[in-house]
Amino acid sequence: MWSLSATFLLLLCLREGKAAESEAKAARRPNIIIIMADDMGFDDVSFRGGREFITPNIDALAYHGRILDRLYAPAMCTPSRGALLSGRYPIHTGTQHFVISNEEPWALDSNATLMPEIFQRAGYSTNLVGKWHLGFSRPEYTPTHRGFDYHYGYWGAYIDYYQRRSKMPVANYSLGYDFRRNMDLECKDRGTYVTDLLTTEAERLIKEQTSKDKPLFLMLSHLATHTANEDDPLQAPEEEIRKFSYIKDPNRRKYAAMVSKLDQSVGRIISTLASTDQLKNSIVIFYSDNGAPSVGMFANTGSNWPLRGQKNTPWEGGVRVAGAVWSSKMVARGSIFTQPIYVGDWLPTLAHAADIELEPQILAGLDGIDLWPQLSGSADAPHVPREILHSLDDVWKVGSLLMGHWKYVNGTTSAGQYDSVLTYREFDEIDPRENRYAVTIRNSPTSRALARLDLRRLTQQRITGLRRSAAVQCGDFQRSCNPLLEDCLFDISADPCEQNNLAYSERHSDVLAALRKRLRELRASASTPGNRASLPSADPTWHTCTWETFEQQKPTSVPLVCDYVGVPCG
Repeated sequence: MWSLSATFLLLLCLREGKAAESEAKAARRPNIIIIMADDMGFDDVSFRGGREFITPNIDALAYHGRILDRLYAPAMCTPSRGALLSGRYPIHTGTQHFVISNEEPWALDSNATLMPEIFQRAGYSTNLVGKWHLGFSRPEYTPTHRGFDYHYGYWGAYIDYYQRRSKMPVANYSLGYDFRRNMDLECKDRGTYVTDLLTTEAERLIKEQTSKDKPLFLMLSHLATHTANEDDPLQAPEEEIRKFSYIKDPNRRKYAAMVSKLDQSVGRIISTLASTDQLKNSIVIFYSDNGAPSVGMFANTGSNWPLRGQKNTPWEGGVRVAGAVWSSKMVARGSIFTQPIYVGDWLPTLAHAADIELEPQILAGLDGIDLWPQLSGSADAPHVPREILHSLDDVWKVGSLLMGHWKYVNGTTSAGQYDSVLTYREFDEIDPRENRYAVTIRNSPTSRALARLDLRRLTQQRITGLRRSAAVQCGDFQRSCNPLLEDCLFDISADPCEQNNLAYSERHSDVLAALRKRLRELRASASTPGNRASLPSADPTWHTCTWETFEQQKPTSVPLVCDYVGVPCG
């Protein structure tokens, strides 16, 4: 007969055994590395065929891994980041209208369980390096209260690349310092170019991870290639800008240098994973949060060619983004992934890859779908039929929905002034490295690291073939569309540049009716937009020239004059 003490010891051993098994399982799970560019153009990665400036590390990641040919994201920063972390459409987190400006007292829906929370519970070390932009007026809105164990970076929309301060363009508020380590202001290394600063911190986390008995979840959310403040929007080190002296437009030249530093960041991250023997057990994703703002507000000269539209539009140039993924678990490395994929799919997809079982209530709230079987499977895996809601903003009267290969657009932004193709390739401004393109790619730090894990050698012929296949072919222009006056319907598989409106085709009337109906259903399920009016008390002048948790932090009694060098880091 068992004594009570023996029974207790048995239960204790069983519990410890299960805990040890759980810890061992967590340790075997893959590292998740997400490198996000900000406002980078669809055509500003050279694996699509552009020759104005080369992105050897990003291209190498794409060629050794899989090019995400039809990766879609909401067309602005806040809704895009919210969709990634929540797995939901912006209409289901209250972020469907515009973005959270620094002085506004609201945030991403607190009821949404975010990706870092899920991975944290599964035993991951969860880290955000760089931009947040999902609300900070209260402490509970900030990254370390939403699932991240650690945050190094900025809470708001953007900062100066050297002085880490920002001034919101609409509200007439002061410059404010915005850079933190967790909840504390971080003033070290001032004057260091922020792309390098963030990359160095990410490298540190990767190196220190080897001493931890848990896998790494790292989101490196770059400032590049978003503009800084209006007084000096495009910033890069002078020695980097000089590399692109052949580019005539001085702003485009600076942008090329910003992209170059971003590309180097990718190389440094891959190299660090390799040098610490963590690469083989890592999934690495690179993509841009939305299309580039070629012109207008926050214009950075980025190119979405040959797609029409740009950031903050419902067109492909705003929502179809550059992206690539690599994992040793993918059997079709070195191919193009043509399945449409939405940033909201990453939550269930990466959970599957990490062998994390999502709770029923989380699954029920997702709009994203699990595409890990397709990503990790054969190159000819059949497509999963699916919808992607690009935009449903009843404030601006814009709706855009993809169902299968059919895309519907009704309404647009900025009175349609950014609805056309806004940039073109410069055929007389070619990167000198283009003459030895394949050699440049294979000599990149990323290629040298990934080549050791290749299933087959990355030859010049394969590089040329992948690059040619990744180029977008527009086809012939047939019938235009004005979404302010009429419905627009496109067959995106045959018309990726949205040049032939099929809304008046009797043959497609059922398709149009089905898309309209589905948009009505989605509208009925939408949350009220969370946008709140700016608060004067948010002005950094009342918070020692700092962007603070202004709903909680009491303003000072005397306002300060804020500039690039004064308090809090003066």
